[in-house]
Amino acid sequence: MNDTTQPATIRVFIALAPPDDAKDELARALAPAYAAHPGMRWNRIEDWHITLAFLGELPVATVPPLHHPLAELAAARRPLDLSLRGGGHFDSRVLWSGIAGDVPGLHRLADDVRALVKEAGIPYEGRPLRPHLTLARARRGDLTGVPAAVGVLDGFEGRSWPTARLHLVGSDYARGPAPVRYQDLVSWPFTGAGPGPGLRARGSVR
Repeated sequence: MNDTTQPATIRVFIALAPPDDAKDELARALAPAYAAHPGMRWNRIEDWHITLAFLGELPVATVPPLHHPLAELAAARRPLDLSLRGGGHFDSRVLWSGIAGDVPGLHRLADDVRALVKEAGIPYEGRPLRPHLTLARARRGDLTGVPAAVGVLDGFEGRSWPTARLHLVGSDYARGPAPVRYQDLVSWPFTGAGPGPGLRARGSVR
């Protein structure tokens, strides 16, 4: 008998996604690292995203109430002009590309998203935003590949692009050697003429 029971929880985050041509541009720059470090856990290009708020594992029933407020937020905001620039790593375990462009606007958007999450009754104690695009993770026991791969992104300056949509995304736990898999649950276009209500801009972070 097939088990058709739906999971009671889902791992959720809210994010932005670069357009395909910007991702292709970065993938071409990463080609030498792909070849030199095939053993790293490379994220699929279609899964690349800029996380605004990671909500963690939530009961499935708590997710739909987020749809309307997030849709209203996106509708009130104009697109941000961003680009991908350079790279770095977190503790030799996570390889990332930096974000350039309207980073203060990105911080304001993340602040507003996180405020809406709390207003929807979902406890949120996330870390301060460090805008980046996660590219790969180290295999267990190998902390040399990620720092070595960073060099291919030295001097990388991607083209500017407007953020098109606000995404609510679900993911699995990526148990074992498999990479994390993401599913776009729903997304909304940025169609407004202004930034909407927001907190004072913070400093630019790469």
